[in-house]
Amino acid sequence: MYKILIADDHPLFREAIHNVISDGFPGSDVMETADLDSALALTQAHDDLDLILLDLNMPGMHGLNGLINLRNESPTIPVVIVSAEQDKQIVLQAITYGAVGFITKSSPRLQMTEAIRQILNGNVYLPPDIIRTQKSNGHRRLNDNPSFAPELLQALTRKQLLVLERMTKGESNKQIAYTLEIAETTVKAHVSAILRKLNVHNRVQAILSAGDIDFGSYLRR
Repeated sequence: MYKILIADDHPLFREAIHNVISDGFPGSDVMETADLDSALALTQAHDDLDLILLDLNMPGMHGLNGLINLRNESPTIPVVIVSAEQDKQIVLQAITYGAVGFITKSSPRLQMTEAIRQILNGNVYLPPDIIRTQKSNGHRRLNDNPSFAPELLQALTRKQLLVLERMTKGESNKQIAYTLEIAETTVKAHVSAILRKLNVHNRVQAILSAGDIDFGSYLRR
């Protein structure tokens, strides 16, 4: 059972998300609001919230400023952005400003349920299609999402490189553990070491900056 706030100004979408939570997480307490001021008031009244699902474009948000305000007022409550926006730079900025995930409104129902599950389990979620955007966009500016310096990547062990490669495919710790045939606790330890060695604050920053890496060349060393 979880306590979740849906903050979105579209009634039909709030209803859809409510249904996703009710079906995927039975017994959860779900609250709804349609603007930032109400969301701020509810978070102050309910500091035991497990998650806030936040729309970027509802009244009062002013883009990412609303996320910053919400994080400043309630820094202990995880916030995930749920938006029709799919610009990779906005996704990266949202994570930089404290969101623990980014779910696109076009996500299939099952993918949305799994995304919420990963976030409630303490993971950061980013849609695989956004992760792949960088690879398919041959005309992106060179300063967009720069890759890590070679010396940082060379500091990673072979197993850490394998874990980072699976991370860039959007896999959760559980999926990585299954694929690499190691314990999930071992994956968590590798992820912590990767973030420390690459000097990034969270999983998504690592994923976004690692999108163009040729892992084969590093794994062949």
